Amino acid sequence: MPDFEVRISGSGGQGILLAGRILADALGHEALTVAQSQSYEPTSRGGLSRADLVASDAEVDYPLASDLDYLVILDEIAVNASNGLLKESSLLLVDSPLAESCDLNGHEARYLPISETARELGDIRSTNMVALGALNSLANFCTQENLLAAVARVAPVKLHDAANRAIKRGYSLVETPSGT
Repeated sequence: MPDFEVRISGSGGQGILLAGRILADALGHEALTVAQSQSYEPTSRGGLSRADLVASDAEVDYPLASDLDYLVILDEIAVNASNGLLKESSLLLVDSPLAESCDLNGHEARYLPISETARELGDIRSTNMVALGALNSLANFCTQENLLAAVARVAPVKLHDAANRAIKRGYSLVETPSGT
């Protein structure tokens, strides 16, 4: 697999950093070298939060995201925060309620009902895991089994069942015609 960069972005309290750690763990078990960084504004809820991953099948020569291949946007605060890092070929995965506020500048985007799906599952806090499943379904970074195993290794035990259900639903958003 060639080098790639991923950013998962949203607001504090959405579990952005946990989603990044889970994906980094899964990628590491795919024999990729992963550099992960994260940033969040000082407010614990509502400020910009992001998790960045730079992955390669060789050494990662620069550990910070600079040319995003994939960008996930889960909150209004993150809508235009990464525009300067997007490549012409970048794929954006956007929670569908944000469609009107996104200025894509010609980038390919998939608008999926990520937060709505989390609500249907009974836990809006699983929005991050729905997004993670959808992202991995689109990008095929690793197997679904590996991603679910990473949940077991990284997430708190009390979140395992809900996270696994949410990841699987994220996959189904991409695999069904209504997920386009």
